[in-house]
Amino acid sequence: MKKYKLAIIGFGNVGQGLTKIISEKNELLSNKFGIELSIVAVCDLYKGSIANANGLDPEVLLSDLKEYGDLKSTTAPVTGWNAIETINNSGADILIELAFTDLETGEPALSHVKQALNNGMHVSMTNKGPVALHFPELYKLALRKNVQIGIEGTVMSGTPSINLGKEMLIAAGITKIQGILNGTTNYILGEMSSGTDYDVALKQAKALGYAEADPTGDVEGYDAAAKVVILGNLLMDLSLTLDDIEREGISQITNDDISNAANVGKHWKLIGSVQKTDSGFVASVKPEMVSQEHPLASIKGVTNAITYSTELLGDITLIGPGAGRLETGYAVIEDILSIHKNAR
Repeated sequence: MKKYKLAIIGFGNVGQGLTKIISEKNELLSNKFGIELSIVAVCDLYKGSIANANGLDPEVLLSDLKEYGDLKSTTAPVTGWNAIETINNSGADILIELAFTDLETGEPALSHVKQALNNGMHVSMTNKGPVALHFPELYKLALRKNVQIGIEGTVMSGTPSINLGKEMLIAAGITKIQGILNGTTNYILGEMSSGTDYDVALKQAKALGYAEADPTGDVEGYDAAAKVVILGNLLMDLSLTLDDIEREGISQITNDDISNAANVGKHWKLIGSVQKTDSGFVASVKPEMVSQEHPLASIKGVTNAITYSTELLGDITLIGPGAGRLETGYAVIEDILSIHKNAR
């Protein structure tokens, strides 16, 4: 039995989803994979910071958070560490980096990840910033320190888009990747296809928790562009930056546009795409009209989908959740299982 001690930075929806999974599935993970997961530290800027080298009870973490709204009343041997102190002093084997995403600098997650790697810790992160901006540097550092980085949750939540591409499809020769990589915009366009105005659909998305208070990252395509960078670099050996992505959001799409597309049997979708060409690559995020026969046309609501075009297998489409508390929490479990497999 291999025991992994986890330090969680950021205890929002994803951290809580991961904690719930550990609470409910540790026995399954033990029986099927020979691993036992122990949360030894949680550090959140607003909810508080606690640590226990012998492990924190995941059920107590969730119940205290529900009752008090934070972890400041939770009993633990150590309280008050900041993120770097948590990384340096918790004794964790794996850093779970779930802080907010900054697509301009990658901070503060970038510093957290570097510190963990330098300390010889594995890393699992759902944070797109460091991966989209600095992954080659982080990967080289991980190699030097003989540790691993898991990033499954950065693209399609727990839907194994990266693992499928990296583990199964690279040998088939991936020539193009395209997908619906942002659930918020897909939901809004779906509501507009039912006659709802853009502003009303956006307000509904906020009310349902699909869109942030400032939805710019979603509706203007920045979130999807970061995912295109990650996919192109990891699976197609490119060296993309966010500046390489031709980006256009959905805020200019009108109900007339939606109706005109429907009249010719098509649907508007925000499509992220990267394709190899004779001269290099073409990468974009933009609204496109797709025919009803296209595999991405039928994707509804906040669901994500990705189509890999390959030399040997043709097109393969993967459909699944692109967000969610448990769904993204499970992406961390996927990373841990991969780390365990490769460590052996």
